[in-house]
Amino acid sequence: MDAASTGSTGLSRADIAIAGYILAAVLFFIIPIPNFLLDVMLAVNLSVALVIMMNTLFVKEVLDMSFFPTMLLFATIFRIALNVSSTRLILSTGDPGNVVRTFGNFVGGGDIIIGAIVFIVLVIIQFVVINKGSERVSEVTARFTLDAMPGKQMAIDADLNTGAITDEEAKLRREKLQEESAFFGSMDGATKYVKGDATAGLIITGINLIGGTIMGVARQGMEVTDALNNYGLLTIGDGLSSQIPSLLISLATGILVTKGSKAADFSGLLVKQLFGIPRVLMLVGGVLIILGVFTPLNLVLFMGFGIAFLVTANSMNQTIAEAEIEEEVVEEEATEAEEIRKPENVVSLLSVDPIELEFGYGIIPLADVNQGGDLLDRVVMIRRQIALELGTVVPIIRLRDNIQLNPSQYIIKIKGIQVAEGEIMFDHYMAMNPGYVEEEITGIPTEEPSFHLPALWITEAQRERAESLGYTVVDPPSIIATHLTEIVRSHIAELLTRQDVQNLVNNLSETNPVLVEELVPAMMSLGDVQKVLQNLLSEGISIRDLLSIFEILADHAPATRDTDVLTEYVRQGLRRAISGRYFMVGEGQKNSVVTIDPKVEQEIMSSVKQTEQGAYLTMDPERIRQIMEATREQVNKLEELGHNAIIVCSPIVRMYFRKMSEDYFEDLIVVSYNEVEPGVELESVGMVTA
Repeated sequence: MDAASTGSTGLSRADIAIAGYILAAVLFFIIPIPNFLLDVMLAVNLSVALVIMMNTLFVKEVLDMSFFPTMLLFATIFRIALNVSSTRLILSTGDPGNVVRTFGNFVGGGDIIIGAIVFIVLVIIQFVVINKGSERVSEVTARFTLDAMPGKQMAIDADLNTGAITDEEAKLRREKLQEESAFFGSMDGATKYVKGDATAGLIITGINLIGGTIMGVARQGMEVTDALNNYGLLTIGDGLSSQIPSLLISLATGILVTKGSKAADFSGLLVKQLFGIPRVLMLVGGVLIILGVFTPLNLVLFMGFGIAFLVTANSMNQTIAEAEIEEEVVEEEATEAEEIRKPENVVSLLSVDPIELEFGYGIIPLADVNQGGDLLDRVVMIRRQIALELGTVVPIIRLRDNIQLNPSQYIIKIKGIQVAEGEIMFDHYMAMNPGYVEEEITGIPTEEPSFHLPALWITEAQRERAESLGYTVVDPPSIIATHLTEIVRSHIAELLTRQDVQNLVNNLSETNPVLVEELVPAMMSLGDVQKVLQNLLSEGISIRDLLSIFEILADHAPATRDTDVLTEYVRQGLRRAISGRYFMVGEGQKNSVVTIDPKVEQEIMSSVKQTEQGAYLTMDPERIRQIMEATREQVNKLEELGHNAIIVCSPIVRMYFRKMSEDYFEDLIVVSYNEVEPGVELESVGMVTA
């Protein structure tokens, strides 16, 4: 029946209890209550205060009491309502009930002076010690928690990118971080309730004393001293009955805000941290014995305490030694048993990480956040940089140490295959001459791993001088990060999977569903789109403007299914971006390039054979070699002039010449005339003729 009624009304017993608690507080402000009911409510108030304080003692994590600020507000309102009710009874009947009178006579010693002193001491403790300290700790904790949020979020992202945690774990950590910041922010404001509650209790006590004395003299014809003594005791009893629960709540607030945010057994850790080091107990015991023997202090008392500390320390030493031996035995047995029982799990060995950075043990400090290393943060920035530059998401980069490598060596793997390696010198910097520095510095000759430029290893003492001379000086983490960036950029096309393309398509469909539905899969399959995007990325063309790319594909896909031809159409549609990447735009800005002899272009087109699977070249390999040698000669001239190696040719020839040059050149840029903006001025400094 209870379950049915609860389900029909939508209120649980807890909802009814909380609502009743708050409603009672509101009613006590308005309706006079008899003294026996006030006794019950004061007992409830004291019980709730004890429950809250004990919870803060034994709760393992502050977020387990995330509603503490709300509890604080409810308890404060309820206590003030009882203050109002007790004040009404003191002034109207002079009999506020057993609890108030007992607190005045028993706790206050039956003497108004003693009671007043006890009350004042409690108020001072609450105001000066607990409330002020809790308020300051809450303010500082809230500030530091909010200031630390960006760093903690970056740490979560770094752990996620390196594979240390899963997406679900990262989500839980972020939610916990948000909850912590909200909690400590609320606690910063909630401590003001505690301070205001204590102030209100002090004011109400003064009103009771003055008003009660006046009522006793004016209404009951009592002498001033009798009225002051009678109503003074009642007032002190009322103040103590409210200030003691208030003190418990203040103490609970202080415990919670000073406890920290980590999961821990508070009482167990507190005792362990105080009495967990035998040497400390031995020293304390020795000091107490010395004080008892060589001073007039009570010999039996101090000797007894000192001996107790020494016995406890000796017992703890034996217990710790036995526990360490048992722990070692248990760990060894557990390890052996686990190895025996554990079936060989080969499934995890089948997966291949897209990108891996393996390094010797000497490079571990550069990747360990606890040792001040920032390599993980640099990996995060690499993924962000390439996403902004090329418009694609770089897969997770795995960082792991490899004891088989030299301490200062690192290797980079793509899909499990090593593609690059390098070696650094600790406590050294790499200095590179940009070409215009004439004065040489001493150092250990080496080669920059990313671009294979000559460089020198120099010491920290030489760094400032090298920079002042014009050398480019970089530290070891920057060397590794730059090398990794260039390797990822050069292999980004093969790292683009169909799933990555599907994710890009899904993002685009949120804003342009009509375009996506028209193109995929009606005109092009996901694999065809992937090939076009890979073709663009392989030549360093950004696919970030996916909307324009899809618009161009939708225009030309009905006419051809050849992904290479479609790539050329897309490149021509992106000519503004291509021109901005490779050329200087502006009046008087001339760009030096190399062109191709029209006869060579005609020869290339004559050797193209069209098939259903696409077009390919049938030119004699020796003839291709001759053309490439002529190209190398012209490109070398261009590079000697300090310009990038750029070949400009006819649109119909570009993709075939590009395929021919792939095996001969790494960084050759091949652009068609249709990919050059009208405002770009080209100056041919050579022509490929063979």
